[in-house]
Amino acid sequence: MSEQVLHVTRVFEAPRELVFTCMTEPEHLTHFWGPIGVTAPLDQITVDPRPGGAFRTVMVNESDGSTYPTSARYLEVSAPERLSWIEDHSGMTVTATFTDLGDDRTQVDIRQTNVPPQMLDPRAQAGFLTSLDRFAAYLARLSRAER
Repeated sequence: MSEQVLHVTRVFEAPRELVFTCMTEPEHLTHFWGPIGVTAPLDQITVDPRPGGAFRTVMVNESDGSTYPTSARYLEVSAPERLSWIEDHSGMTVTATFTDLGDDRTQVDIRQTNVPPQMLDPRAQAGFLTSLDRFAAYLARLSRAER
């Protein structure tokens, strides 16, 4: 059986350092972590951004209150270029590479390996993409606030 790999590239209208920081600080993650229709309460997010450090969050479904806990361990933290972690429950490895495109634009390449079958479902992928939409909107709000 071949390894399941997914790759997503997204360009954000924000400087690389800010994009990286938003991915490693609970105060930012609470605003966009998870697909549309879920929240990630700040008091349910733990981030220890160092190799071997923990990442934990609980997403809460806004319509029925069901919860989706996630935990992972960081494999690599190289600010502001690269983050990598492995999810404890699924074994999926996620690597995010942050490329400065200039003009306060950042390309983020996300590579997921050992992807569980349920995450390959087109609806799951669509949900994941909405989390990136939420991230882009949050970064836009931060950029407007800085002006």
